[in-house]
Amino acid sequence: METLVERLEQAVIRLEQVSVKMQTSNGMTNGDCVNGMNGAGVAQCVAAFDLLLRGPVSEYLRNSRAIGGDVEKHAEMVNRALQVQRTFLKMASTHQEPAQMELSDLLKPISDHIQEIQNFRERNRGSSLFNHLSAVSESIPALGWVAVSPKPEPYVKEMNDAATFYTNRVLKDYKDSDRRHVDWVRSYLSIWTELQLFIKQHHTTGLVWSKTGSIAPPSLPNPAPSGPCPPPPPPPPPPGPPPLFIDEGPQPDKRASQHSALFAQLNKGSDITKGLKHVSDERKTHKNPARRPQAGSHQSSSAKSRNPGASSKAAPSKRPPLLELEGKKWRVEYFEQNHDLVIDDTELKQVVYVFGCNNSTLQVKGKINSIIVDNCKKLGLVFENVVGIVEIINSKDIKLQVLGKVPTLSINKTEGCHVYLSKDSLDCEIVSAKSSEMNVLVPHGDDDYREFPLPEQFKTVWDGTKLVTEPTEMAG
Repeated sequence: METLVERLEQAVIRLEQVSVKMQTSNGMTNGDCVNGMNGAGVAQCVAAFDLLLRGPVSEYLRNSRAIGGDVEKHAEMVNRALQVQRTFLKMASTHQEPAQMELSDLLKPISDHIQEIQNFRERNRGSSLFNHLSAVSESIPALGWVAVSPKPEPYVKEMNDAATFYTNRVLKDYKDSDRRHVDWVRSYLSIWTELQLFIKQHHTTGLVWSKTGSIAPPSLPNPAPSGPCPPPPPPPPPPGPPPLFIDEGPQPDKRASQHSALFAQLNKGSDITKGLKHVSDERKTHKNPARRPQAGSHQSSSAKSRNPGASSKAAPSKRPPLLELEGKKWRVEYFEQNHDLVIDDTELKQVVYVFGCNNSTLQVKGKINSIIVDNCKKLGLVFENVVGIVEIINSKDIKLQVLGKVPTLSINKTEGCHVYLSKDSLDCEIVSAKSSEMNVLVPHGDDDYREFPLPEQFKTVWDGTKLVTEPTEMAG
C-alpha cells in the first residue's frame, strides 16, 4: 500500500510539473515569470519551486528518515534552508531589487545555513555515514545561486558534481547491501538536477526580480508551510548568499563601494589633504614613547576591526592527536611530527581514515578493506594489503608505499603525490582528478625504482562520432 501511495504522489507531482510548464510556455519567459500569478496568488516561478519541494525534496527527506541518525539531522537542516530560499524567491517575485548594500544584508543569512550544514559534517567526522554528510556539505553551496549571474545554472551543476564524488562512495558501500542508501543518493542528486531545470526555465541569466511593486524590505518574513508540502521544522532565519559570503568580512558589493569611495578621494588631487588635522609634537607617539600602546594590544584590535572573523582563523585551536578504533574504522587524526604511527591489529572489514596529519608517517600492517587520507601534508603512508581502494583527497606532498597488493588508487585534489608500487601491485588502477605533481615509482631490479609521471594535461578532439581524450606530449 505504501508503494502505491508513493507512486500516486509521484504521478500528481509530474502532472503539476506539466501544468506549470504549459503555463510557462504560454508567455512566461525569463524576466516576466514573476508577474504571472496562479489561482492562489503565487508567482508561477514560486509555484514551480514548490513542485521541487513537494517532489525531490520530500523524497529526500523520506529516504533520510529511513536511514536515520546523522543523515536525518542533516536533511532537516537542508529542508530548512530550502524553505528559506522559497521565502526569498516569493519576495523577489513581488518586490523590486534593492540596492547592492541592502541586498547583501538581505542575502547574508543563507551563508549561515550553508555554514551550519558544513559545520555539522566537520563535527561528525567519525560518523559511519560520513560520506553522506560530505555529499551534502560539498554541494549545499548551490543554494547561493540566487547571488550568481549571469549563469547560475552551471554553478549549481558544479556543486552537484562535487556531491557525486561522495555519493559514488555511498553507492559502492551499499549498492549490494542496503537499498535505502541507493534511494537516498538518487533522491538527493535529483534535487540539484531539478533545481538546474528550474533555474533554466525561470532565472536563466540570474535571479529575476519583479518590475513592479515596492523595493524589497531589509529582512524577510518567516517562511511558512506551503500547502501539500510536508510541514517543515521551525522556521529559520531569512536566506543569504553563496559560499562567497560565508566569511564575515566585507561583502563583494561593499568592497566595490569602498573602492569607489577611495577612487573618489584620490581624484581630489592635492585637495585630499584639506581635511587633515594638525598633530602637535606632544601627541606624536614616535616622539613620546610613553604614549605608545602595549605590544600586541593595539595590533590585535586593529586587525580585528579590519576583519571581524580573522581572529578566530588566525589562531585556530589545536586539536589533540587521535589514534583509535571506532567500530570498524581506525581514526588517525591531527598528528604532527610523529613518524612512529603503527596500526598492526587489523581485520579485513576495517578501514583507516587519516585526517589532518602533518609531517608524520603511518604504517598499516596486515590486510584491510580501504584507506582514506584526507587534508594531510607531508604524510608518509606504508601499508601491506588493501582489498578495496586507497584514496588521497585534499592533501599535499604525500608519499605512499605499497608492500603487498592494492587494486585501486585514487588521487583527488592533491598537490604532490609519490606512489611506490611493489612487484605484486603493478596491476593496480590509478585514478586521478584535479591533482598535480603525481609520480609512480615502479620496482626495477632488487633495490631500485623507475619513476614515471602521471599526466596532468589532456587533449580532447572530436573524431566524427565521439570525443577522444588523450594526454598531451608535454604532460608525459
